[in-house]
Amino acid sequence: MNARTIKIFLVEDNPSDARLIREMLTEIPNIRFTLEQAERLGDALKRLTGGEEIDVVLLDLSLPDSQGLETFNRFQDSFKEGAPPVIVLTGLEDETVGVSAVQGGAQDYLVKGRVDGNLMARSIRFAIERQRMIKELKLLSVTDDLTGLYNRRGFLTFGGELLKLGRRISTQVFLIFADLDKMKWINETLGMAEGDKALKQIAAILRRAYRETDTIARIGGDEFVVMGILASGIPVEVLAQRLQRQLEEHNQKRPDAHPLSLTIGAASYPIGAFMNIDDLLQKADEIMYEQKRAKT
Repeated sequence: MNARTIKIFLVEDNPSDARLIREMLTEIPNIRFTLEQAERLGDALKRLTGGEEIDVVLLDLSLPDSQGLETFNRFQDSFKEGAPPVIVLTGLEDETVGVSAVQGGAQDYLVKGRVDGNLMARSIRFAIERQRMIKELKLLSVTDDLTGLYNRRGFLTFGGELLKLGRRISTQVFLIFADLDKMKWINETLGMAEGDKALKQIAAILRRAYRETDTIARIGGDEFVVMGILASGIPVEVLAQRLQRQLEEHNQKRPDAHPLSLTIGAASYPIGAFMNIDDLLQKADEIMYEQKRAKT
């Protein structure tokens, strides 16, 4: 990273804050950067969605044309795919908004007045490294050929990175474990082609139900898992219900087809220092099988 210039885009309307950020970046050893700036979210989005290549965006949440968490949400919604990594900047009084932005997909947040050059450098490097890992994962054998979701290897790899992010903000992680019911019956009665079709449809339902920043994987023949940062104030049961609603809507649109059914397990856990992805997967697996036994 030190061998090349890092391209940073700052969205900040306060001249004093912008000058301070420039000074902090200048003082960071062994880092070269270029810094572009926009004072309004609308102006920034015009430039960033126009194909301009940027390594990381520093996004102030209080701007003339947008305030608070809505600023981040508008930023995220403007990119269908290929969004640059974003670090949000918050004031002392709205640090909780920064945490919410991270839970919504930001790489990190920095509180004005509590950040120095070393912290900013560490945050920038983390954001760029995590973005690089996501791109590399897409090129490695970490996706399921049939559904396009992560496979077990991809889930363990990227899920581990998600835990690192969660530790940074002392939050909770959620796990949704879903098992396609009657998979054996579908294959034997309707044929293997229908079985593959059902798995693809479940993958599409999962994508509609959860965020792009959540990790969605097919980890077994008919077993799926979703992992993400749990937004504050949202019970994990609500996330399970979201999946069930998407499943019901899918079945309603296809009244003449065999209805799909899932056994769903849901759990959330505080991210501790010694928590690992295998432990979480085992816990979610146990909950899912409890639900399956309850169905019989």
